[in-house]
Amino acid sequence: MSAPSIAPFVLKRPWLSRWMIPLANWYADLSGYRKIGLRADDLIPEETPIVQQALKRLPPKEAYDRVFRMRRAFQCSLTHQLLPKEEQTKSEDDVPYLSPLIAEIEAEIKERKDLDALIVSRK
Repeated sequence: MSAPSIAPFVLKRPWLSRWMIPLANWYADLSGYRKIGLRADDLIPEETPIVQQALKRLPPKEAYDRVFRMRRAFQCSLTHQLLPKEEQTKSEDDVPYLSPLIAEIEAEIKERKDLDALIVSRK
């Protein structure tokens, strides 16, 4: 299951949003995954069945791009080098592509569980 998020709470309050968004961008840049060409959703562990199912639902182009980013990041890790500035992931390119699919699958699982637990009674 995905972790709880405080993002809706922050985004509803403009004063808090003005303070937190630059801090979040600074933290994401500092973490270093963008410097080797990855996106935030590339860091989600692939071991869970929900993520495996989400990866199967990716469009072919997005799945190919993900594998390319992962291989390029692995190569950067082996050589202990960062990508050139123009090849690094920019903050505006770091959009979620896997998280919406994971949320959709979790909603389907919850709906299926709710329907299986449904008790039909006659009046």
